[in-house]
Amino acid sequence: MEKKEIALIGNPNSGKTTVFNILTGSTAKVGNWPGVTVEKREGQLLNHNSISVVDLPGIYSLSTYSDDEKVAKNHLLTRPDIVVDIVDASNLKRNLYLTLQLLEMNQKVILALNVMDEAKKKYESIKVDLLADLLKVPVIPMVAQKNEGIDPLINSILTYEQQEYSEFKLPYGKEIEAEIAFLEKLFQEKEINIPGYSLRMLAIYSLEGDLLVRTIMDKYGLLSVIDEKIISLKSIFKDDLEMIFIEKRYGYIEGLLKTVLTKRKTVENKINLSDKVDKVVLNPFLGIVIFFAVMFLVFQITFFIGDYLKGYLELLLEQISTLIANIVPNELLVSFLNDGVLGGVGTIITFLPNLILMFLLLSFLEDIGYMSRAAYLMDRFMRFFGLQGKAFIPIITGFGCTVPAVLAARTLEKKADRMTTILITPLISCSARLPIYVLFISAFFPRNRGLILFLIYIMGILLAVIMAKIFKKFLFKGKSAPFVLELPPYRIPTLKASFIHTWDRVKEFLSRASTLILAMVILIWVLSTLPLGVEYGSQESIIGIIGSFIAPALTPLGFGTYEAATALISGIVAKEVVVSTLGTIYGADGGGLVEVLANSWTTLQGLSFMVMSAIYIPCFATLATIKQETRSYKWMLFAIFYTVALGYLVSLIIYQGGSLLGF
Repeated sequence: MEKKEIALIGNPNSGKTTVFNILTGSTAKVGNWPGVTVEKREGQLLNHNSISVVDLPGIYSLSTYSDDEKVAKNHLLTRPDIVVDIVDASNLKRNLYLTLQLLEMNQKVILALNVMDEAKKKYESIKVDLLADLLKVPVIPMVAQKNEGIDPLINSILTYEQQEYSEFKLPYGKEIEAEIAFLEKLFQEKEINIPGYSLRMLAIYSLEGDLLVRTIMDKYGLLSVIDEKIISLKSIFKDDLEMIFIEKRYGYIEGLLKTVLTKRKTVENKINLSDKVDKVVLNPFLGIVIFFAVMFLVFQITFFIGDYLKGYLELLLEQISTLIANIVPNELLVSFLNDGVLGGVGTIITFLPNLILMFLLLSFLEDIGYMSRAAYLMDRFMRFFGLQGKAFIPIITGFGCTVPAVLAARTLEKKADRMTTILITPLISCSARLPIYVLFISAFFPRNRGLILFLIYIMGILLAVIMAKIFKKFLFKGKSAPFVLELPPYRIPTLKASFIHTWDRVKEFLSRASTLILAMVILIWVLSTLPLGVEYGSQESIIGIIGSFIAPALTPLGFGTYEAATALISGIVAKEVVVSTLGTIYGADGGGLVEVLANSWTTLQGLSFMVMSAIYIPCFATLATIKQETRSYKWMLFAIFYTVALGYLVSLIIYQGGSLLGF
C-alpha cells in the first residue's frame, strides 16, 4: 500500500498536541528537523501503518521570521498528502489567518474545529456546513480532550480523495489582483517552476516580501521588477504592502465570520469565569504570592504522596536483594547484581513515584493554562534582570528537562535575549536532579522536605536571573524585545491527556535508566571492584584512586571524599547518575543509601553537595544542545566553566559560612 503523510498544523494552544497524541498513540518518535533544532514529532496513524502523522511546530502564520515558521513552511512545500489544520473554534478570527495561508498554498486541508464546547459558550451557533462550502474544505467539529470528533476526523482523512472541493482563491481587490496577474504571466514566460509553489502563490509572496521567495526571484533577476510593483502598490495604499495583505486576509475573515457565526447577545457584556480568575492570578502582587504558593504545594505533594509509594518500592528491592543473595552461588555475581544494578539503577527507580507526581502536577498546570500566565506575571521581574517575560517560559520548561528549555529560547526575537537565556537555563533544576534532591533531603531534612525542595528550585531561578543580569551587562548588551503573549483560556484537562504527557516524560526517564544509567552503573561497579582482591568501592579500587585525586579540590566545600568526587564526575553524563554512583559505591539502595549518608555525612556537608549538584556542569545532552543553538564550541565551554565556578562559589559560601556559624 502506498505510504501517505498527514501533516498537523495549528496555532499554539489550539490543542494540536492532544490531537497528535490521540491519532498516533504510543507510536510517536521525537527528533529534530534536518538542519535545525526545532523538535520534530512523527508517528503512525493508529491501525493504519501506511499513514504517517507529522506534527508541525505551533505557529500563527507562514511568515519566515522564526525557525518554527521556516520549518513549517518548508515542510508544507514538500506537499504532504493532507494537512489537518487544528483551529481553536473559540478564537476563529485569529486561527483562520493561518487557514487562509494554507488554502492559498493549495494544500489539501481538513479544518478541525477544536474546543467546540468553549465555542458554544461564546457563540449561539457556528454554521459548520456553510463554513465548509465557503472555504471549500472538509470541516470537522471536535473536542479533542474529550475524544469527541476524532472518529469523524480519521474518517475524513481516509476518505479525503473521494471528496470534491474546488480550489480556493482569496480576492485582494482589483489593484493587487492586476499586479498578481502580471507577475503570474511574467513567471510563466520565464518558465519558472518551483516545487511546492503555484504561480499565483509565488506572485503573492513576492509582493508580500517573503524572504524565501525573494531569494528565489533574485536568482532569476526579477527583484527589480517585483520591487517596482511593490512601490507602485505602496503609493496607492499609502502603507506597507505586507500590512495590506494582512488587512485583506483579516477583512475576508471578518466577512466570513459574520456569515457563519451567530453571537450570543449577552456575551460582550458578560465577564466570564476566566476573566474573573485572571483578575486575581495576574495581580502584580497577589499573583506572585499565588505562583510561589502553587509551586510550594507541588513540591509538598511530590514528597507527601511520593514517599508513601516510594516505601513499597524500597521494600520490594530489599526482598529482591535478599533473594539474589540466597539463590545466586557466585559471590562476584551477587555483588554485581546487588551492589551494582540494584544499588545503582534500583536506587533511581525508587524515586520514580516522586518523579511521576511532579510530572503529573506540572502537566496539569500547563494544561489548565496557568503556566502561560506565570510567564506573563513574571515579565516585570524578568525585565529587572535584563530579560523579557517570555524568557520565563524556558525556565518553566527547564523544570522538566534542560534540553527543550534551551530549545525554547529560540522563541525570543533578539539574539542577546536568546543567548542569555540559553546560558542560564542549565541553572534551572531539571527532573534529572530531583532524585539527588529527594535522596539528600530525605537523609538530612526529613522534617522540612517540601520546604527545602522548594528553596532549592527557587535558588536555581534566582541564580539564573542574577547571571542573566551579569550577562546582559557585560556580554550581550541591548534592550529586550517587547513581550507579547497570548493567554489561552482556562481549560479543565482530561486525565487521559495529563497521563499521556506524564507518560512521555516517564518513558524518557525509564529509557535513560535502562540504557545510559545502566551503562554507567556497570562501569562504576567494575571500577569499584578492580583490582580484584581489594575491598569493594574502597580507596584502593580504581574508582577510589580517581576520586581521591580530585577530592582535595572539594575539601573546602565539605565533601572532599572520593565517593563524592566520583559521583560528581559521573553526573556530567546524566544528573541521575550521581545517585546511582553513590548507591553503587556504598553498595546500598533506596532507604539503605539514605541511612548510609545520614550516618556518614553531616547536614551541612549534605546541603553543600546538593547545592553543587544543582549548579555544576550541564549534562552531555544539554551541552550538545547549547553547541547546536549557539553554533559555537566557545559558548558550550563557557557554560561548563561558569557553572563549575558558580557552583563551587555558592557551595563554598554555604559550607564555610555554616561552619563559622556553628552548624
